[in-house]
This record gives sequence, C-alpha cells and structure tokens, in this order.
Amino acid sequence: MVQSLDRLKESASQTAGPYVHIGCTPNYCGIEGVYAEDLGKRMVNDKTKGERIRIVGRVFDGVGTPLKDALVEIWQADADGLYPSPGEKRGKADPNFTGFGRSPGDMATGEFVFETVKPGTVPFKDGRPQAPHVTLWIVARGINIGLHTRMYFGDETAANEADPILMRIEHRSRVPTLIAPRSQENGVPIYRHDIHLQGENETIFFDI
Repeated sequence: MVQSLDRLKESASQTAGPYVHIGCTPNYCGIEGVYAEDLGKRMVNDKTKGERIRIVGRVFDGVGTPLKDALVEIWQADADGLYPSPGEKRGKADPNFTGFGRSPGDMATGEFVFETVKPGTVPFKDGRPQAPHVTLWIVARGINIGLHTRMYFGDETAANEADPILMRIEHRSRVPTLIAPRSQENGVPIYRHDIHLQGENETIFFDI
C-alpha cells in the first residue's frame, strides 16, 4: 500500500500590513519595555573605524507620494570591506560595527535615516572589486515580497564605472537610480538615496 505523504504547503505571500513598525520598531512607536533599543537602530559607536556618514531618503509610490509606513533595512561591509558575519573568510570585521541597520519611515515625512560608515571595497564572486555600496531591503503595505536594491556612492565615479553589477545593467539611463549624491551638513557627509517603487524614475530592484 502506498503511504500518503502529508507535505507542508507553501504559505501564501502577503503584505507587511499596517503594523510592521509595531512589530519591528516598538520603541519608535512608543511601545517601550519590549527591547531596550529597537534592533538595527545603532550601527556604530565611538570606536568604530572609518568615515562617519549619514544615509537618508524616502520611499515613493508610483505617483510620487512618499510612503509613511515603509521600513528600510541595510546590510553593508565595514570600512575595510569586511562583513561582520560568520561567513566572512577574508579577515575579521570591525567588532564595533554591526553592518546591519533598520529604519522606519518618519511618520510625518516618510524619511529614513542611517548613521553608519562608508563601506570599503568587496570582491565580486569572480574576484573583481565591487564599488563601495550598501544593500537595502524595503517593506511596506502593498508590497507582497520585500524589495532588494543597492545604493552606490556618487563620489566613487571610477569605482562605479568598473563595478561588475552596474556594468551589467543594459539600460544605462537607469543606473543613476542606484547612485546617491554626496552633500554635507554640519560637517557630516550626507548621501541621499530616494527609492521609487514605480514610475518614470523607478529604482532598479534585484531578484535575490
């Protein structure tokens, strides 16, 4: 007799819902006592190596309206190009740098903010150097599956031109959607990286 197998079915995808901030950043929502500090809020301390920078931006929908319930996470290498991960085999990453950050969109403006350091160069899978970059993950109501993209630095022109990922983008007019210009505020370098979910300036997203 053939035995029937009770296989688990894949769960249906669904949006993050209206409570993503409550679950992921309770302190930001005024729910204190769950965690001493929201996970991903602090990436650096006073001993972290590298140039301190601030990454700011907003997530826009298809008609250009900023989302006020988006949640953005970033993952990046440290100033020497090493990841604070057990999978990092090239050396020991800066113990004073988390590499991971999480920022809710401001309830009034939708702006996300990361206080971090400028990452170093990391190798592509074939050994070619990648330009300094951070990886971003975006969720919000209406997004069924979290979106992945990258942010490159506008003051790394030569490195960006040789980057093996950017070089593979066929429609060159869309490359600027991944590059953040640099400015300065009170002596702190600012990189603004707005993310457009749809429309004429739609950001390039990666299927990973």
